[in-house]
Amino acid sequence: MAKLVDKVCIVTGATSGMGKGIAETLYAEGAKLILSGRNTKRGNKLSEKLKGSVFVPGDVSQPEYNEKLVKTAIDQFGKLDVLSLNAGVLGLGNVVDLSVSDWRNTLDVNLSSIFYISKYAIPHLQKSGQGNILINASIAAFKSFPNHPAYCASKAASIALMKQMAVEYAPQIRVNAICPGPVDTPLIWDSAKAFDNPEEAVQNAANATLLNRLGTPEDIAKLALFLISDDSSWITGTAMTIDGGILNA
Repeated sequence: MAKLVDKVCIVTGATSGMGKGIAETLYAEGAKLILSGRNTKRGNKLSEKLKGSVFVPGDVSQPEYNEKLVKTAIDQFGKLDVLSLNAGVLGLGNVVDLSVSDWRNTLDVNLSSIFYISKYAIPHLQKSGQGNILINASIAAFKSFPNHPAYCASKAASIALMKQMAVEYAPQIRVNAICPGPVDTPLIWDSAKAFDNPEEAVQNAANATLLNRLGTPEDIAKLALFLISDDSSWITGTAMTIDGGILNA
């Protein structure tokens, strides 16, 4: 039996990479989706594929857009059960070279957006009685990478925010995070630009895992489904790494 029948889910970062993989998996399990992303062409294509889902284009760094996502879910489906928060940017450059605007944008997209959408969504998630917030963080919360100061800081802070919300809103809402390692998405190739040889850097990341490969969006989506479904009904306030063992290598 499908695990998310009639669950209403907002999925941010849904137009590519891990967010897209998660959206497709939740849909296959019966969820009703509000899809968020900045790329209108990809978003419309995905919503056409996932029949009955609604794509709302926009920028999660803007508070009013997050309010619009929540309002759309309530207007379209009458309730809200799940937030799957995957939007992210890198903000590459060391502390000296990184512009103030790139620093602010990275924290706005990766961290502040979690606060904004949670602020508007939590009253509805409480009404659900089994609300769920799942934050897509990163092993960068625990491991530092060259030329990623804004990214590492934002991901570490997102874990702290997750834990605080888990305490604040239990037992009506469960709040967890996933912390992927190197996953074969456009983001890892953008991240590799911080190194002298990007292609070699990506291959080295794959080789550095205990399982000798990059993760896939499908790998991440399976863990996301577990944490969103009732299969994990006694798990909250947890950050789960999914990294092919790279943190233990």
